[in-house]
Amino acid sequence: MNRFPTAAVARTRVLVVGDVMLDRYWFGEVDRISPEAPVPVVRVARREDRLGGAANVARNVAALGASATLIGITGADEAGECLHRMAAEAGIDAALIPDAAHPTTLKMRVLGRQQQLLRVDFESHPGQAALDGVEAEFKRHLAGHDIVVFSDYAKGTLARIAPLIAAARDTGVPVLVDPKGDSYAPYRGATLVTPNRAEMQQAVGRWDSEDDLERRAQRLREDLELEALLVTRSEQGMTLFTQKGRDHVDAQAHEVFDVSGAGDTVLATLAVMRGADMPWADAMQWANRAGGIVVGKLGTSTVTAAELGEST
Repeated sequence: MNRFPTAAVARTRVLVVGDVMLDRYWFGEVDRISPEAPVPVVRVARREDRLGGAANVARNVAALGASATLIGITGADEAGECLHRMAAEAGIDAALIPDAAHPTTLKMRVLGRQQQLLRVDFESHPGQAALDGVEAEFKRHLAGHDIVVFSDYAKGTLARIAPLIAAARDTGVPVLVDPKGDSYAPYRGATLVTPNRAEMQQAVGRWDSEDDLERRAQRLREDLELEALLVTRSEQGMTLFTQKGRDHVDAQAHEVFDVSGAGDTVLATLAVMRGADMPWADAMQWANRAGGIVVGKLGTSTVTAAELGEST
């Protein structure tokens, strides 16, 4: 594989749109069971907040050395304030629309001895005024970017994704989508969609061979008018489907410690490399390397250009 394209990446401008969230971790020690119920008692010693969802995609874009703009929705609450501050600290140009009637999406994880014991989610779909704000910010920022990434976590920010994809397509800006659900019709006209193995099965059903997968994938790609379809397959690596056929790369992880946010890292790396004019197959190779690195880290993490460069 060629050297990391530092100069080309530095010129790349990525617009990330989607469900932003705050990943909150409480780390502690467990040395007894509660007398009130058969559950462990965690004595919290440290708290850590990280950007999650679409915000983690943007954070990974910035960590690789590209320019990242983030559009999403937050609540008017403490978690929303954390997202604003942390985005700025990560070098992200954030256009976050406040929705006072709905909370910021927050995933709180409690860990004891590096093992996750509990996750508590706070979330609610945004109102129509906030969705109007997403559309307005998207129109304002689109022309200044080389590539658009839609990060769909089914939290409601991308409820009107179809006209956003159409606007990007009319402007000639490539669109990458990390999908959710079993109907991909709203993503029609995107450049690339990146389902994981489970999401692909939801969309096209179970396949019984690699040839069967290729038939189903190519049919989906053609139906959605996509340039490419990338299926991330965990320990089986990644498979790319284009009009030219099929490309595959085996998984690169040496030790899987935590898969949280790995899809965000893969998506961000694809976007950065494609925005730097790299062919899809080469971009997939870099994304595969990035995914292999990030699953060896605890929690929602990033991969830097230096780490990717060292892995070649």
